[in-house]
Amino acid sequence: MEIVPFKAWRFDGSVVSNVGDCLAPPYDVIDATAQQELYDKNPCNVVRAIKGKTGPNDSDGDNQYTRAADFLGSMIESGALKQDAKETIYGYVQDFDIAGEQFRRTGWVSLVKLTAFGEGVCPHERTLDGPKADRLNLMRQTATQFGQIFMLYDDPENAAETVVNTAAARAALLDFTDNDNVRHRIYAIESDEDINTITAMMTNKLSVIADGHHRYETALNYYAETKNPAAAYRMMTFVNMRNEGLIILPTHRLVANVADFDIDKLIAAIQDDFEITKYDFGGDADKLAARDAMFAEMNDCFAKTKNAFGIYAGQNAFYVAVLSNTAAMDLDETQMSQAAKGLDVNVLHKLILDGALGIGDKQLKSQSNVEYVKDIGGAIDTSIARVDSGEKQAIFFMNATRIEQVKALAAAGEKMPQKSTFFYPKIYTGLLINRL
Repeated sequence: MEIVPFKAWRFDGSVVSNVGDCLAPPYDVIDATAQQELYDKNPCNVVRAIKGKTGPNDSDGDNQYTRAADFLGSMIESGALKQDAKETIYGYVQDFDIAGEQFRRTGWVSLVKLTAFGEGVCPHERTLDGPKADRLNLMRQTATQFGQIFMLYDDPENAAETVVNTAAARAALLDFTDNDNVRHRIYAIESDEDINTITAMMTNKLSVIADGHHRYETALNYYAETKNPAAAYRMMTFVNMRNEGLIILPTHRLVANVADFDIDKLIAAIQDDFEITKYDFGGDADKLAARDAMFAEMNDCFAKTKNAFGIYAGQNAFYVAVLSNTAAMDLDETQMSQAAKGLDVNVLHKLILDGALGIGDKQLKSQSNVEYVKDIGGAIDTSIARVDSGEKQAIFFMNATRIEQVKALAAAGEKMPQKSTFFYPKIYTGLLINRL
């Protein structure tokens, strides 16, 4: 891979007051409520570029994309955004906790010369046309890369970590803590020696897209459309697969709008291929114990590399379904590799969602039956409550995908279903901006 330092545009705290209030999570996790909160935080918040509000009077000449370009121009004109003077690779450090346990993820940001998939860069998830069209419209109007593409690489020598840790001993260019209590810090890596260490190390590396598949494909499409030499390079964040702070959390599936859904019929339909354990409960105290017993069995299956899912559909019971008939996946007609057949998400989608409930690729693409729930904060209890209220019919609880599985499938040129991985925490947008 060709790694290139660059002169990033960054928010100037002397103009915007609080740089942290100008930053935002990735566009695809910003709902309407979060959008308004970001708008209210600071008139310079980058949400106005990456996910601007739409209105009933929008037209070809006045819409969220043209307003994003206007916002960018005003930020530069006012001095709120300023460009660094020196070609730099930027160290990125995130400190966070999960269930009381502390983690640190370190990486670095640079430009990277775009290549076709399979030529040094591998995707691991499928994409949808809608988000790619949205990002391409934004690029056409702004010619600017606001957000990151999150890349993984494998380096047992930890060469870049050494460089980043050295940079982190100096003063940070940016230091802020987000609403999820994740601390983000950016450091300058400017010396020729340190930059050469990273560029040389990455020369023959295979990289896997952890997050940002739509943004990568958009970058390819934009370059093909414009032939702008600057568009041949994309801003990306890299993290070593061996980094101790590289955490993958599960993404659960909430199900709704399935005709004649009945949990007893579902259990009967899958019991030939799955070993089913039922955890009945009475009152609220018993419900909590049953839920915890379900997750304990799932954790045990994860440790033993068994395919297992938790199921809740009300009616005073949690279930764990453990795949007992692995040959059932051999009936799949898409010629999956053995590695792909062993993925929890593929087992769930093929044998349960599609095979038992009729939620196939068409329904998944239309997003008519499945809502994806990232396992963070109170998401589990909220999802259970939505089933109890009747808003949803069931939730399927997942174990996390292993990083070894992501690497193996990407290297084999296979893609997982959408929302197979949830790398936590998210890489924020607006930390560094690359104008073409």
